Amino acid sequence: MTMLDTQNVPRTPDPASAPLYRLQSVTRTYPQRGRVVTALAGVDLEIREGDFVAIQGPTGGGKSTLLQILGALDRPTAGSVVLAGSDIATATRSELGRLRAHEIGFVFQGFNLIPTLTAQENVDMALEPLGLEKSERTRRVAEALAHVGLADRADHRPTELSGGQQQRVAIARAIVKRPRVLLADEPTGNLDESMRDEILAVLQTLNAEGLTLIVVTHDSAVARRAGRRLRLEKGTVHEITR
Repeated sequence: MTMLDTQNVPRTPDPASAPLYRLQSVTRTYPQRGRVVTALAGVDLEIREGDFVAIQGPTGGGKSTLLQILGALDRPTAGSVVLAGSDIATATRSELGRLRAHEIGFVFQGFNLIPTLTAQENVDMALEPLGLEKSERTRRVAEALAHVGLADRADHRPTELSGGQQQRVAIARAIVKRPRVLLADEPTGNLDESMRDEILAVLQTLNAEGLTLIVVTHDSAVARRAGRRLRLEKGTVHEITR
């Protein structure tokens, strides 16, 4: 169940349930100028459905690599990454495509909106891989934009929207697929403090409705809103206790 389901009831993660993500001994290395660079060094991690996880750490510590692997955009060099029962490390390209299309939503620091399209058209593009009927696509897009408070801006292009509104369109584009997890890479990095708080309120509402939320951020004000805080440094993950 996600924020756009018909029976929309907030829930608390069940600690007895199987984790949405299970990472075991995940390593990711890259060849670079004749040497091997280790981005992730044997990461073990579980993330449960409904978690709100913030990932912090220095530049070059492996945060972007971890997010790409969680998003089925990359594979580990060694280890397993199980998402909803599918191992990203061994999945075929078509299986990875299905995971990205159905299970995962993405939000980035740059809003990545197409400037010539309206908010409605930008959000609708996310539904193309799902093969839905036009009427269903129209309904889902309207619901997603209303959910982020932009029902009255559906026909506006990005240049006619503030930075905060553009990021809300990007969030609507991510959730219109009804994913199980939303991965956000510095989602407030291009925003001032007031707009940052606006976006955080949207994300917290989505999480309260059951959406699993994983955010990479340098902003401690953002990280403090999360239920769990992780620090990723030199390829290893440490839980930050409150």
